[in-house]
Amino acid sequence: MTVHTPAAADGAAEAARAAAPCERGATVWLTGLPSAGKTTLAFALAERLRADGHKVEVLDGDEIREFLSKGLGFGREDRHTNVTRIGFVAEKLAANGVKVLAPVIAPFADSRAAVRERHAANGTEFLEIHVATPVELCAERDVKGLYAKQAAGELSGLTGVDDPYEAPETPELRIQTQGRAVAESAAELHAFLTERGLA
Repeated sequence: MTVHTPAAADGAAEAARAAAPCERGATVWLTGLPSAGKTTLAFALAERLRADGHKVEVLDGDEIREFLSKGLGFGREDRHTNVTRIGFVAEKLAANGVKVLAPVIAPFADSRAAVRERHAANGTEFLEIHVATPVELCAERDVKGLYAKQAAGELSGLTGVDDPYEAPETPELRIQTQGRAVAESAAELHAFLTERGLA
């Protein structure tokens, strides 16, 4: 027969907490130009975090446009509405212990600031990550063919080309992807989250 003393119970609880993955939620917002590698990086990081037992959701900008912000255009006001909607959902998830990865262009600083303020008002952690890929490299990657369409005159309002992109001045982390494998960038971001007690 095993006798459970208070000290033993406390020790067992402490061991369980140590063994469990960090359940503190946070929003990790990856901003950058089209084809900067935001979504690829987010999914690579999500795979690594899930393997460690974390609850993770990726709020992909394209999916949000289809299911949450359908009908919104790409003018400044509609972009702001789209970003703040994503920020609202992200904060709700993060407040409930989810690591939220949001690979969203969010070209305007005031929109990103509004999302940060919502998180701060609710005591939820918000980390702005600038995926700082030069526009020339983004145009080479051109995952969706947007740069080619813009160059051919078939598209206007492309962020960072003929529409503004306000790069973060003081992000929590700036990742340079030029000349690096995705795994290397994901490892850098994972190490950063580990330092913050989130991975």
